[in-house]
Amino acid sequence: MNLLFLCVPFVGMLLCIAILPLIRGEWWENHRLHAVIFWSLLFAVPYGLLNGPAVSLETVLECLVNDYLTFIILLFGLFCVAGNITMSGDLAGSPRVNVGLLALGTLLSSWIGTTGASMLMVRPVLKMNSWRKRKRHIIVFFIFLVSNIGGCLTPIGDPPLLMGFMRGVPFFWSLHLAPVLLVNMVVLLFIFYQIDRRAYRRDIASGLHPDISKPGTEVKLRGAHNLIFLVMIVAAVILSGTLPSLPMFQDAEGNVLGLHIFGEVTLSWPAVLEIVIILLAAFLSFRTTDAGIRRENHFTWGAIEEVAVLFIGIFITMQPALMLLKACGASLGLTRPSEMFWATGMLSSFLDNTPTYLVFLTTAGSLGFADGMMTALGTIPLKVLMAISCGAVFMGANTYIGNAPNFMVKSIADENGVRMPSFFGYLLWSLCILVPVFALDTLIFFL
Repeated sequence: MNLLFLCVPFVGMLLCIAILPLIRGEWWENHRLHAVIFWSLLFAVPYGLLNGPAVSLETVLECLVNDYLTFIILLFGLFCVAGNITMSGDLAGSPRVNVGLLALGTLLSSWIGTTGASMLMVRPVLKMNSWRKRKRHIIVFFIFLVSNIGGCLTPIGDPPLLMGFMRGVPFFWSLHLAPVLLVNMVVLLFIFYQIDRRAYRRDIASGLHPDISKPGTEVKLRGAHNLIFLVMIVAAVILSGTLPSLPMFQDAEGNVLGLHIFGEVTLSWPAVLEIVIILLAAFLSFRTTDAGIRRENHFTWGAIEEVAVLFIGIFITMQPALMLLKACGASLGLTRPSEMFWATGMLSSFLDNTPTYLVFLTTAGSLGFADGMMTALGTIPLKVLMAISCGAVFMGANTYIGNAPNFMVKSIADENGVRMPSFFGYLLWSLCILVPVFALDTLIFFL
């Protein structure tokens, strides 16, 4: 009961994000930090009264040090490096070009991460469609595919799969999800093409035309050396997931060594190494790239600042919901792949998909299955493992807060003059388009 009561600040935080930009936009822009502080304290203070100040402080620090810090440093590094890469040329944002860009970004997501692919591709997509009036749907489908669904093929693609790899799931096992990805890509790109073709024709009919001389003949990539720094960041993420299992990073009891902060809160040395490499990549990117490229990209710090502020509140206030999920996950009675797919996915739409994935992976490993994938958590049937993986990765696309890149892409689009749907408006898009696609996934793959 106490945990349910303590979930109120998380609900309040979500409602602020969803409603205040619509009814008090200017106030929200100036005071969102105050709202974050208010809702965070509304969780931390009662939690401290119930469990003691030390426990409350330790819970908040554990969240900030081991979840939020690495999360925002990764976003910051990718935001900086991708902001120093620009694509220009004679490609105009036509339906065929946009389908190609979305397909490319979707395939890149599994190899440089959904965040990396999103930050790399969003500005070229915005630039090539800058002449168009009707374009919000392009960014909505970009979030669906590039920022989420495309990250399912490797542990690099999305953090939940990296956690699975750290617990005994083979690195290339995720390639088994390729048929599911292919079905989703084909269906969503077909729907997108129909919507975009209609919007494109309306733009042309209203007198809008791309400012190009020879459509589709030349593309130039400036700041391409920053791809090296992008690889550095991807390598840092891989190292942070693999180094903790090495004996040199563990004490005699098998605990990961690190920098002690408070109580049981420790920033592990692999995490410190990840942070250092990412910040070094961002620093070198700025030092070696002409500032004109950032001006051409309309680069500002507004998007990363907004995400940094809001997600502090989200990470802190969602702790009771995660505690409740961990406490009750095994008693939910979920055993079938379809149940695991929807339970993991719907919770991943509003909570951090990494701990949600771990809760259901642990639950599946404890059910005593005789056949399937041998992991550190137990034997898990392949179809169940596929369902949990797809639920965590795919359904992060259902809301702006479901996965880290979603809100970042929205903020960048807003900065570039694209009037994105509100929180509830975006949710309506996902209910109308994604949920039927996920129902199709259930019928084909998870029954």
